[in-house]
Amino acid sequence: MRFSDLRRREFITLVGSAAASWPLAARAQPPGKIPRLGVLLYSNPQADPQIESFRRGLRDLGYIDGQNLAIEYRYAEGRPEKLPELAAELAHLKPNVMLAIGGDVAPFAVKATQTIPIVFAISADPVQLGLVASLARPGGNATGVTFLQDDLASKRLELLKEAAPRISRVAFLWNPDHPDNEPREAQRAALSLNVQLQPVEVRGSADFESAFRAATEAGADALYVVSSRYTVLNIPRIVDFAAKNRLPLAGGWGAWAKAGGLLSYGPNVNDMARRAAGYVDKILKGAKPADLPAQQPTKFELVINLKSAKALGLTIPEAFLLRADEVIE
Repeated sequence: MRFSDLRRREFITLVGSAAASWPLAARAQPPGKIPRLGVLLYSNPQADPQIESFRRGLRDLGYIDGQNLAIEYRYAEGRPEKLPELAAELAHLKPNVMLAIGGDVAPFAVKATQTIPIVFAISADPVQLGLVASLARPGGNATGVTFLQDDLASKRLELLKEAAPRISRVAFLWNPDHPDNEPREAQRAALSLNVQLQPVEVRGSADFESAFRAATEAGADALYVVSSRYTVLNIPRIVDFAAKNRLPLAGGWGAWAKAGGLLSYGPNVNDMARRAAGYVDKILKGAKPADLPAQQPTKFELVINLKSAKALGLTIPEAFLLRADEVIE
């Protein structure tokens, strides 16, 4: 064997070994091309509460926008009538994957394309929305994460009753257009807790004043808020109403308690956004959405605002505080 042949074989072996360690997402692309991710948002990349957690999840997986991943954003700036056109624009770009954040956003992505893989992150029921055939077997070109778990509603109401034992009439603030099973499960829990639920509907920002008036006229002594686009966007307004009317408030996840509500119990939404990033990674590496089950939360956090409890004249038992993942003082 000639010396030059030996050196050439060593070089080929070295290059082959190095290539084996390159990220799969990069190796899956033709030379000179990087994968493209299309992102559809209701607001914009600066205001959306989950997008930064999603981007951190991508960075943890080795993706850097502009280097080994190109991200194309389309956002409605709070104008839902723009979503069909924006979804169609993204689909026309033919990205490798599309991300849709929000149960009021994801359906437009699915309508825009039946071939491009779609990952969603939503607080609604993806089956009721028609995004997947079932959680275990999505069956189409979309999969992702939902913040919903049916038994959360009953647990949340139980915690509210435990923290404020004297409550008997709870205003149930929800958006009927937000598809989930929370009203049904909360009503079931209310019967066992001897609590009466007073449904109060909000379909948009203009409905809040009438909803607050209905809660007051019904003699509500507590407030349960179902998290959806319009309720989350109006957290300060809702918390302010509860504080002024001395209503213990229970919300879906940490943002409610941190804003001044009595407690929140639900998933860590930042963790769920990072899980969505994991699904984008899997799809870029060759997985099909139909084979990736839609994920529900498995870890839940109880956050208690002790300052709000004191303002309401509530004494939270030490045993209750010890069960909390976070206590705000």
